[in-house]
Amino acid sequence: MTLPAPEPGLVIRYSYLWRAEYLAGREEGVKDRPCAIVLTTQSVSGSDDVTVLPITHSQPNHPALALEIPAVIKRRLGLDGERSWVVFSEANRFIWPGPDLRPLPGSDLSTVSYGMLPPNFLNVLRDRHLSAIRALQTATVSRTD
Repeated sequence: MTLPAPEPGLVIRYSYLWRAEYLAGREEGVKDRPCAIVLTTQSVSGSDDVTVLPITHSQPNHPALALEIPAVIKRRLGLDGERSWVVFSEANRFIWPGPDLRPLPGSDLSTVSYGMLPPNFLNVLRDRHLSAIRALQTATVSRTD
C-alpha cells in the first residue's frame, strides 16, 4: 500500500480519539473522520511524528477554538456540503502511518487522503492552533500502536 507523505495541510481519514473519549478509557475513536495534519516532525529514530486536528460538523462551543472550512475548500476535497469546522482545542499525535488511518468511503485501502488544504487556509489554521497552545487552551492525545 502506497501512502502519501505526511505533510502539513494534508487532510486524511483517521479514527480520531477525542480527549473526552481518552479520559473515559477508550483507546480508539468512536468514529472515523477527516482530520488535518498541522505538524510533522522526525523523531531521533527517523519516524514521522504527525499531529492532526479533527474536522467536525458540530458547531463549536468555543468558536475562537475552531475554524470553519469554506464550502469551496470542502468541495475541492470531496467532503460533504454540510458546514464543518477544524477544531484546534485538541489534537492527536501519532507515528506515521499508524494503525488508525482509514480508507476514504468507497475507496481502496491505499486511499486515506482527501487532498491538501490551500496554503492560506493552512497558515491561518496553524497560527490559531499555535495561539491556542500558547494560551494553554489545547490538549494533545498521544496515540500508540
